[in-house]
Amino acid sequence: MSNASYELKAQTRERVGKGSSRELRRNGLIPAVIYGDKKAPLSIALSTKEITQRIHAGGFMTTVATIDVNGEKIRVLPKVYQLDPVRDFTMHVDFLRVSADSNVTVQVPVHFINEEKSPGIKIGGMLNVVRHEIELHCPANAIPDAITIDLDGLKIGDSIHISQVTLPKGTSPVIADRDFTVATIVGTAAAKEEEGEGEGEATAE
Repeated sequence: MSNASYELKAQTRERVGKGSSRELRRNGLIPAVIYGDKKAPLSIALSTKEITQRIHAGGFMTTVATIDVNGEKIRVLPKVYQLDPVRDFTMHVDFLRVSADSNVTVQVPVHFINEEKSPGIKIGGMLNVVRHEIELHCPANAIPDAITIDLDGLKIGDSIHISQVTLPKGTSPVIADRDFTVATIVGTAAAKEEEGEGEGEATAE
């Protein structure tokens, strides 16, 4: 399951707008908004250093956090963050309020295992990843860290579709109207040559 939850301290923002945001950033803070759960959006300010560290640590978008806003503890899931394109520091974050029974939509990364057990890759084929992430509906308190796909036994030309992937309990793909491709094993010139030699040997026998 997802990384352990963590807590952030925040303060409310009375002023909003570009001028206020620039002032916050000069003071080592970033503007953020908490929305959802049929409540009015809440404008807050967070430590730039702490948020940036959380983002670079991985799993930021799939980990539920608690934000302490002047003593009020609010459980949230990050939905969008914006980085400065030049200096690579965090400029803004949007959070979604969640509860124990909330269902959320998240992009979950795909991990592949047993490449060495794929006959297609063994002879020089390549894993062509069509989707590095899969968008899932899942419970907010059970967001998976990743979706694991086993490549054992896959040959050149084989495709992995979402219907073949074992998804964590309680989750479902957002795209439900088609059996989309997650990855394929594709041939290279060297792989095709080796495959051809193998066929030739079999014929000779």
